[in-house]
Amino acid sequence: MKKLLALLAAFAAIALVSPQAEAQTADAAKLERNKKNVVEFYNAALNEKDFEKAAKYIGATYIQHNPTAPDGPEGLKGFINFLREKFPNNKSEIKRVFAEGNYVIVHVHAVREPGTRGNAIIDIYRMDDDGKVLEHWDVVQPIPEKAMNNNGMF
Repeated sequence: MKKLLALLAAFAAIALVSPQAEAQTADAAKLERNKKNVVEFYNAALNEKDFEKAAKYIGATYIQHNPTAPDGPEGLKGFINFLREKFPNNKSEIKRVFAEGNYVIVHVHAVREPGTRGNAIIDIYRMDDDGKVLEHWDVVQPIPEKAMNNNGMF
């Protein structure tokens, strides 16, 4: 009888935990989808310089918080065209990707011209519920010639 009661208690506990576990699994899947979409968007826009491919990842709006870039898909298209014309060898390597809620953050080493040190960049993206990019912020820091420590920027 004790074994039966213990078994029933275990099933009851599973039934109570299952909705939570399902929600956590769904949240984890959403975070992974958002991270994957941002990486694909980033590579299409900055490395492949392919607006059509990148545009698949833009949501209903594209709000740009970089004060030197215009809003909307046309603003992104203009930036991609600028990279293609002025910096055809631009390469951005994503070093880290973080996600929380509807936000994805990438830590990037961007080199516009081969042989230069480039920039350390943090890009922040806000995503919609379908995993599309709605908003973008960035912080850019040139990589100095001589560091004051040996920690590295990446």
